[in-house]
Amino acid sequence: MLEIAALLHDVARGHENSNLHHAVKGAEIARELLTARGYHKVNEVIHCIEAHSFSGGVEPKTLEAKIIQDADRLDAIGAIGIARCFEYHGKYGGEPIAHFQEKLLKLKDLMHTETARRLAEERHRFMVEFLDRLDREEKGLL
Repeated sequence: MLEIAALLHDVARGHENSNLHHAVKGAEIARELLTARGYHKVNEVIHCIEAHSFSGGVEPKTLEAKIIQDADRLDAIGAIGIARCFEYHGKYGGEPIAHFQEKLLKLKDLMHTETARRLAEERHRFMVEFLDRLDREEKGLL
């Protein structure tokens, strides 16, 4: 069940033009796919998908949903998170550095599992070092 939720959690990322949040739209798509195939844990997978998103506002109620949410948040921080942030804001506009303050630097403290908390510490530390280095370079201090 966890593997299926992981595979489908961002199935609606290409549907951003929808009026629905991608987690809600993804849950709809997953429900259709899994129901059509007779999968027996549809509701559990749907909950994971609905709860994975930072901005979706759905609190994870199961360990599986917490794991999916942690994994999604770990993807958003560290070196990969920095690359994704600049790629996203380069494509869609907006202020990447503000995004760090508004979201990315908060994620470390929102992890549910011990493993995610441990991984998040190092990735968070890297982001802080990166932002400090960027700030010093912009000021001509390096």
